[in-house]
Order: sequence, then C-alpha cells, then structure tokens
Amino acid sequence: MFGGKGNRIVAGRFILPAVLFAVLFFAVSAESVEVIVIGDTQLAPVAHIISGIRETLDTPVKVYPPSSVKDRLRGIAAKEDAKVVVALGKDALEEALRLPSSIPVIYDLVISPPVVNRPNTTGFYMATPVREYVAVARKYLPSLKRIAVVGSADLLRAVESAGDSQVVSHKVRSSFELVETVKQLDRADAIMLLPDVSLLTSSALEEIYLFSFRRGIPILGVSEKNVRQGALLALVFDPVNVGRHIGEGATNAMRGMDMGRIPPSPPQKFEMYLNMTTAEKMNIPISGELMRKARKVYP
Repeated sequence: MFGGKGNRIVAGRFILPAVLFAVLFFAVSAESVEVIVIGDTQLAPVAHIISGIRETLDTPVKVYPPSSVKDRLRGIAAKEDAKVVVALGKDALEEALRLPSSIPVIYDLVISPPVVNRPNTTGFYMATPVREYVAVARKYLPSLKRIAVVGSADLLRAVESAGDSQVVSHKVRSSFELVETVKQLDRADAIMLLPDVSLLTSSALEEIYLFSFRRGIPILGVSEKNVRQGALLALVFDPVNVGRHIGEGATNAMRGMDMGRIPPSPPQKFEMYLNMTTAEKMNIPISGELMRKARKVYP
C-alpha cells in the first residue's frame, strides 16, 4: 500500500509544479500563431477570403480587426511569433508595411497594385483585367466588337488589355470627366468602367446609365450592384479563390520564399452577374451557355 500521508505530501510537491508548467506551456502555445490576418470580418469579402485561407493552410490563423492593431502590429506580431502577415484592405496594408522586412506580408482588397517599397511584400488586387471582359465578349457577345474602356490612368495601367485594336482606352481624372467622356462614346458597342470609387459616384453612374439606355450601348460594370442598376454584366473576383491563393503564398513564405520576388497579380477566378432586362432592351442575345456561367442572372 502506498497511501501514507508523507507520500501524499511528497507527491503533491511534484504534481503542483508540473501542473503549473503544463498550464503555462499550453497558454503560450495557444497564443502563438504562424499567420496573422488583419481584416474586418463583418465585411463579406473579408470573411470569404479568410475561409479560403483556412482551407489551404494547415497552420493556425488568427484574425485581428484593423482598429485593434493600429500602431501596435509590430508588438502583436512579436508576441504571436508570426511568420506571415496578411493585410486585407488599405488600412491593414498601411500597418503591415511598417513591420520588419523579415516578416513576409501578403495583401489583398485593394483595387490596383499599390506602390510598395518594402521588401518581402506581394499581394493581389481586385480590378478585373480588361482581357477577361474582352474574352467573354468575343466568345459569347459577338455584337460587342468595339469596346471603350474608361478609367483613371493608374487603373488603366494595371488592367489594360494590349494588342486588341477594337479596345480603346480613355483616361479621366474626375467623375465629371468620366460622364463627359462616356457621352462622346456613341460609336462604341460597349463601355467598360473601371473600379474607382472617386469616379463612380452615384450621380455619375445615374447619368451613365441614362446615356447607355438612350443610345442602346451596354455598360460593362465592376460589381453586382452595377448589374442590378442596369449594367449588362460584371465580372467580380471570387474572394474564396483569392483566399486559397493567399494561403498558398503564406505556405511558400513560411518555407523561406521571398515574397518580394513575386509580382502582385489580379484575380484568377471570377463570378459573373448578368442583367437580362438590359440585354432584351438593347437586343443583345444571351446564350444559355452564358447564362449558366453566371452566378446570378437578374430578370
């Protein structure tokens, strides 16, 4: 029998420190993560991107809202012993760019690739390349031969499709210039807008839609909302797929790859939205195949 009081006291002296060590060890382990994501999960695209990241990564991921890391991200990354930081959105990226260059940074949810001088940094941007719209038009909408693309100089540089004589770009600097330029495009078969919130104001879009229906020239929009408002179609990035690519990049970064060697890239998969009312009013035939490819068709 080993139940004496003295034995219990001696055993207790060894058990208590062991329990404390285990508690401290697991507490530290619970706090330590390899990938930090900065993003507002109340925004649907952020939540979808994070789900794609988690699908791809086998390592723990911890999410911080941008407001909680402001001026504190360096300390948080050190405490977590983070190996990679993912910045979703402009505010998140501004904080991440202040981190030591030893920590790889991958960004997304910016419209066009920002000018970044920090090493070990790359990312994805949301603007759909012009070539994707041209490919859809050439395959499914052959009547849309001459496509006018209207947007800021920065976005045109990021998404412009080179080598197609039927695609003509028009640079604008304000919403007023945007509307005035669109009104002069009465010989175009379609007008493609680029995603610049400073240009695509509600009043500018209202005038553009009026011009579109009066002239029978369809608008190729940048969002599902544009399609609901009257644009013929829009190609919108697939956030879950982008998250998967971010997860792959984070995996490579943790294996030692320099993220600065990888150029920023546009989305690789898109969700299509169609407006059948617009197509019917403008006598644009829509094939069953194109309708099946659409994520949503507005009647």
